[in-house]
Amino acid sequence: MNVIIADGNDLIRIGLRTILAVQRDISIVGEAHDSKGLLEQIKSFGTFLVLIDYTSTGFDIDVVPKVLQLNKHVKFIAITPEQSAQTLVDALRSGVTSYVKKDCELSEIVNAVTETGHGNKFFCGQILETIQRANIDVNDLDFDSFTCEAVVVSERENEIIVLISEGLTNEQIADQLFLSKHTINTHRKNIMSKLGVKNTAGIVMYAVKMNLISPNKFLFAPSI
Repeated sequence: MNVIIADGNDLIRIGLRTILAVQRDISIVGEAHDSKGLLEQIKSFGTFLVLIDYTSTGFDIDVVPKVLQLNKHVKFIAITPEQSAQTLVDALRSGVTSYVKKDCELSEIVNAVTETGHGNKFFCGQILETIQRANIDVNDLDFDSFTCEAVVVSERENEIIVLISEGLTNEQIADQLFLSKHTINTHRKNIMSKLGVKNTAGIVMYAVKMNLISPNKFLFAPSI
């Protein structure tokens, strides 16, 4: 597995290199200290994995889709300090495959690289907890359907997206908006088609991403 380490902090890169260098099936082919350097290395090497802290100095999340435009086969493993659920969802939608925190166990970091290299997704326990506290189950999300293309959603559809994300049923939404249940069901199908999602979790993910709802609301929701 050919890996590039992308982090703006020299000490972090040295640490990750030390951890991964002893793994027999992992080969570190390059290191980048900023987005420009990463893009240059992507052009120079073949298909590989990128272990990246897109929050570190010199990087931002926009570098992920830029790399994928150059080579769609590259897989990204994000390794960052703690982030909000919204930031995590944004990263996943941008093209990140797997995600671990910098204070995870060393074995989890190695597992993230290995599993991603084998074509799987990997999330450390802390990342899963953050996402699931926002009422989003990564097992239900169809990340492959997301693209960078603009999504045109009407004002009425945004209104319905918010109500769906708040847990209302089609019948409850119909009553609140003075529409028929059939109309709401049609809107829901159109919304899912526009967003490229297959279930309610995908709609909630979009709502969080677009700041239509706050992931914090789920932290304090009463137990059912």
